Amino acid sequence: MVEMGEDIVILNEVYKIFGPQPRGRAFDLVRSGMGKNQVQAATDHVIGLNNVSFSVKKGEIFVVMGLSGSGKSTAIRTVNKLFDVTDGSVLVEGTDVQQLAGSALQAFRRTHMGMVFQHFALFPHRNVIDNVSYGLKVQKVDKRTREDAAMKALALVGLDTYAQSLPSELSGGMQQRVGLARALASDPEILLMDEAFSALDPLIRRQMQDEMMEIQGELRKTILFITHDLNEALRIGDRVCIMKDGAVVQIGTPEEILTQPATGYVAEFVQDVDQGRVIQVHEIMQPPAPLSLDTALADALTRTTERSGAFILDAFGVPTHLFTIEDGARASSMGTTELVSALRTDFERCKPEDRLNSVYAAAGRGLPIAVCDDAGVLVGNLDPRHIMEEMGRVENLIEDFEKEVFM
Repeated sequence: MVEMGEDIVILNEVYKIFGPQPRGRAFDLVRSGMGKNQVQAATDHVIGLNNVSFSVKKGEIFVVMGLSGSGKSTAIRTVNKLFDVTDGSVLVEGTDVQQLAGSALQAFRRTHMGMVFQHFALFPHRNVIDNVSYGLKVQKVDKRTREDAAMKALALVGLDTYAQSLPSELSGGMQQRVGLARALASDPEILLMDEAFSALDPLIRRQMQDEMMEIQGELRKTILFITHDLNEALRIGDRVCIMKDGAVVQIGTPEEILTQPATGYVAEFVQDVDQGRVIQVHEIMQPPAPLSLDTALADALTRTTERSGAFILDAFGVPTHLFTIEDGARASSMGTTELVSALRTDFERCKPEDRLNSVYAAAGRGLPIAVCDDAGVLVGNLDPRHIMEEMGRVENLIEDFEKEVFM
């Protein structure tokens, strides 16, 4: 995860109610704690946002995730004031955007935000470079400057050789990359991406996610990303906000969402997610407890009782040998007292930031894995048993939530 800066987008106790009298009875009822469906039945008003508060830090990908009707797209539309709020405040780089109007609002949108929609919204009669540079043209930037900016943006998404092509000559994924380039061309600090990849085939969608994360690694934009797909949210988000019925249910890192679901609703969402694609090794590794070569075999067996094995290190802290309980017991049964007779060198290594799915094959051998930093120094032990225990945690949490519901 990249290092984040200060809060750059802040929603504070935001309500959005759709209907002829948004600040009337419906507003009073939702503030009293009545749910979305009940308010709609009683007042014929729809709750879009219910006391929503979150902040997006400079340079992070903040994903708002939820099913249809959860309020996720409504939330992003308050950031550029496509929707007025019923109550609360929305600050973008210190400016209350809900207080802007007319030309001031338009200028703020153009200079501070880029928007990428689910549908490509390209001008079919304009070529690619004209589509990408269109926002700069509206800002009355001279042609050479805006085309230079457009070409740089197209190069970022790998489409600079298609600058003169028409949108109809491009695939769906390429058209979406044009949309992303258009948002990048004016070099905004903030990108608003509303279901940007939802219309794409799964393979192309994943490629677009990869490209966006690669671009983000270079540009460090602040990205507010909306999706209904939890796998997408967990894959690309630095933090994830899960919404339901217009309200925030949980905000956290992908690891926190997956391993510490706050409610049964979140737990049900994450139960079908491949946890190994999200959880990093450092989340479950044990602190290193190395042995020295001069340790007696009996002492090594005693000291390793609470774990399946321990490593021997060289003078620089790099693991050179592995001792396991099984190997130690086998050597002891043969009458030896020397540790060296129970050591092996055919162990696996990984890094703390590796995902669990990358060590499945190594864990299948049943041996402890040495977790090493970039210099090769041992920083932790990864026991295959702990991987399996971690993978079952969410199922247990779901059962606990279900018991609470029916008790």
